[in-house]
Amino acid sequence: MSRLPFALHPFRPRLLDHLRGYSRTDFLHDLGAGLTVGVVALPLAMAFAIASGVKPEQGIFTAIVAGFLISALGGSSVQIGGPAGAFIVIVYGIVQRHGLTNLLISTALAGVLLFAMGALKLGALVRYMPVPIIIGFTNGIAVLIALSQLRDLFGLRIDKMPGDFFSQIHALATHADSFNPYALGIGLACAAGLFLWPRLFSPGGVLADSALEGITLRTAARMPGPIVALVTLTLIAAALQLPVETIGSRFGGIPQGLPSLALPPFTWDGARQLFIPTLTIALLGAVESLLCARVADNLVTTPRHDPNQELMAQGIANMVVPAFGGIPATGTIARTVTNVRAGARTPVAGIVHALTLLAVVLAAAPLAEYVPLPALAGILLFVAWNMGEWREFARLRHFSVPYRTILVGTFLLTVIFDLTVAVEVGIVLACVFFIYRMSTLFRVEPAESPAPDVRVCRLYGALFFGAVAKMEAVAEALPPGTRAVVLEMHRLVLMDTSGLHALEQLQRSLERQEVRLVLCELNEQPLGLIQRAGFEAQLGAQNVTADLASAIRRAAESDPTSRTASPA
Repeated sequence: MSRLPFALHPFRPRLLDHLRGYSRTDFLHDLGAGLTVGVVALPLAMAFAIASGVKPEQGIFTAIVAGFLISALGGSSVQIGGPAGAFIVIVYGIVQRHGLTNLLISTALAGVLLFAMGALKLGALVRYMPVPIIIGFTNGIAVLIALSQLRDLFGLRIDKMPGDFFSQIHALATHADSFNPYALGIGLACAAGLFLWPRLFSPGGVLADSALEGITLRTAARMPGPIVALVTLTLIAAALQLPVETIGSRFGGIPQGLPSLALPPFTWDGARQLFIPTLTIALLGAVESLLCARVADNLVTTPRHDPNQELMAQGIANMVVPAFGGIPATGTIARTVTNVRAGARTPVAGIVHALTLLAVVLAAAPLAEYVPLPALAGILLFVAWNMGEWREFARLRHFSVPYRTILVGTFLLTVIFDLTVAVEVGIVLACVFFIYRMSTLFRVEPAESPAPDVRVCRLYGALFFGAVAKMEAVAEALPPGTRAVVLEMHRLVLMDTSGLHALEQLQRSLERQEVRLVLCELNEQPLGLIQRAGFEAQLGAQNVTADLASAIRRAAESDPTSRTASPA
């Protein structure tokens, strides 16, 4: 059996490293953090699922299964995986266009791609996504999440929200007469509570140093805001019998237990039609998970994450969750930060978080039917606000036109069209602007020559396909009697095959004028290219020198077309 021409990344979960010397103290920290983040994840998982156009239990099952696998098999010490807000727009669009079954197939296929990316050591390449593209599509997704929640926030009677931006605006305006003030009150109370809750107990906050019956209120600060808001508003809505829609009235409640395994039907013809959705899920999942892992690295003292192992774990999780009816999963920044702040030390905390969710489903699933949907809308509005990097819009005036064009263009395309189009156009724009910028950095400048019949030019920057036009001027308007042109290439850091072709064209043009071309002081990459392509042999080895002085001596030799050294 033949071996691969390259080495695959070894599969080694970070959990194995932490289990060496794992102590009781570590477990107690991980247990507390896991219980905390598990409670936080419950309302978010339901809210993300409902906003994605699927049932709330599908979000919970995803948080359980994917959360367990990503923590157990991943390359990060503290990252928490599960359904994410970034996927809401993508999943909703796929469900609207292709149906739930094809969403499950796309998720599984995206898992295969993610695992392959990790195995082929492509994890580092994901970091090369330009920052304005990430900010643009992240802010665009945040706007779309907020827009999708206006139906439940205002209690509008819309049977099915459309998938595109303008149709959603039209649907909201058309059904404005069904506005429910009770729903708006619950939603705004939830969002306001989430905003104020951590500030009440922060240093200098209203309740920071207060006490009640000997119990310090700082203990309350450790209670997750989403759970406090959800439980409080559910009790209020049930006690007052407010006329608002609940999980039970729309979905019939949440089943008590995990579903039985069921693989979605798969055909190659169907898979070909799902290529773009699959690629979108895989790329967005990779970007989100590795960005989240980098955030986690800055919060802890444990070794930095392994991006390739993380992608392989994300791939396995997304291959498995469709069998439980789950939706795409990735790393989640909010839950990961909560995990770190709660004292997590190892991936065991993530495993405890998944088991906590499972225990809640087994013990208290029937209670979820009383949860008012406007409260979940308030949670998602708060998530959308925190998700967006809104200050970047105010800072745009400090950046260049290309940066502004890419960020604003990606943002608008995400909102108006979809994420796939936005990222594609954003990357194309980034490439075009990069090519233009690099071409402006390439220069050909004349230098002083000790011989009147020898022209010396210095090359700066990168000689590539976007800058080759500047080489044409070298052979034009040569002074009468010019015997040779010397190109000093010490400051030329890069040359591609188009640049090599430009040198070949220059050499032929000069040869017709009986003018010799001499190259000197080449760096490693340009020198290696002209040697591999045979241009050094074509030009003559004596016409490629190590320094400018040798090049001037060679240029002063009598025969311009000579390929060999003149006799001493």
